[in-house]
Amino acid sequence: MSAVLGPRAAAMRLTSASLRPSTARLSLRLPLPLTPRRYKSGPYGYTQAKALVFSHYGEPSDVLHLHQHSISPSLPPGAVLVRTLAAPVNPSDVNTVQGTYAAKPTFTTLLGTPAPSAVPGNEGCFEVVALGPGVAETGTLARGDWVIPSTTGFGTFRTHALVDNATKSLLRVCDAASRAGLTPAQVATVSVNPCSAYRMLRDYVDLIAQSVAAFAARPDTTGGGAWFLQNGANSGVGRAAIQLGALWGLRSINVIRERDTPAATAALRDELLALGATVVVTEAEFLNREFAASTLKSLTRDGRDPIMLGLNCVGGKSAAGVVRCLAPKGTMVTYGGMSRQSFPFPTGPQIFKRLRFEGFWLSEWSKENPAEKRRTIEEILGLIKLGKFKEAPVEEVRWEWDTEEKVLKEAVQGTLQGFRSGKGLFVFGET
Repeated sequence: MSAVLGPRAAAMRLTSASLRPSTARLSLRLPLPLTPRRYKSGPYGYTQAKALVFSHYGEPSDVLHLHQHSISPSLPPGAVLVRTLAAPVNPSDVNTVQGTYAAKPTFTTLLGTPAPSAVPGNEGCFEVVALGPGVAETGTLARGDWVIPSTTGFGTFRTHALVDNATKSLLRVCDAASRAGLTPAQVATVSVNPCSAYRMLRDYVDLIAQSVAAFAARPDTTGGGAWFLQNGANSGVGRAAIQLGALWGLRSINVIRERDTPAATAALRDELLALGATVVVTEAEFLNREFAASTLKSLTRDGRDPIMLGLNCVGGKSAAGVVRCLAPKGTMVTYGGMSRQSFPFPTGPQIFKRLRFEGFWLSEWSKENPAEKRRTIEEILGLIKLGKFKEAPVEEVRWEWDTEEKVLKEAVQGTLQGFRSGKGLFVFGET
């Protein structure tokens, strides 16, 4: 049977239908330090796993379903078995299920689904629980390591995964001895939002060199470093940009949407200021032409401290406001369009202000710069360990073996709906 199916298919060929209900609920405790969780075991050591899957595009609440399958203890050469510790739900994950994201998933029957299906989720923290032949010899992965996917499209909304070509598919973050000071939630959320903020602040405009030049010209200044401007400032990317900018001596103007009450808006403003934001304004304040005509002039000393970089994840009128505030030869980097409003590139500013418009897509950047992505992740995790970088707020959703499908689907569906205290994060327990 294995010779017909191939090693990977043979490792995953059993489904829940082939197991008696009583045996599917047996459990086995792993003798790993600092890992009190257990994973379910069926006959002959087959690991029982569950995954959210979809076989066609649509709203998550309509097309996702929870699928149970089995993973053989005989792993293919070069493969590892990992157990999920935490996995965030990003807007791009929802867009992937809807079929509107640029990167399309691979639909397959490897998990034993009746129709070819895909597992959503691009980001997560996993623990290595078993190694296939040849992996240990490479010295890159060991049992008990915490790892993250090295590329997008991994499919993180699952309790366990059999990972082929593991040394290239996974990035080891830490082993059992070096994970002190890190949590699964921090590791699970490091590779998308913080990395995006880091690269956009460093790769398009040399703000640090601009700051050095400004201090050299005005050694007695007390104003601070170079400015950058961003909308969607309370997002995961926005919060990361605020903190990284403050660490690098930069100043930031941060635009947020008004909350349901003035008190809630004030609380969010104070929260971002505490992270290191220089200025926080609401969309209404920002889009008022008096902001560019008066407030901005005061902040930038009538343009002598120019705003050369704007980060845009909203689009529409908000993006137009960013353009108005940029100094001549400035750059706007767009990495999202949460308002779903079009933004025509304005002819006048392009010609007379000689602005530059760029787009940033982390998935493609990561493919082109794997070594730099690793270095960026390691630097951010180092800042977390030192207490100099704080992860974005999350709303934890516990994923236990008996967690109902409805709860998991609602966590995905709710990602793009209304104001939330934090992004959804699956935290895995008794699986």
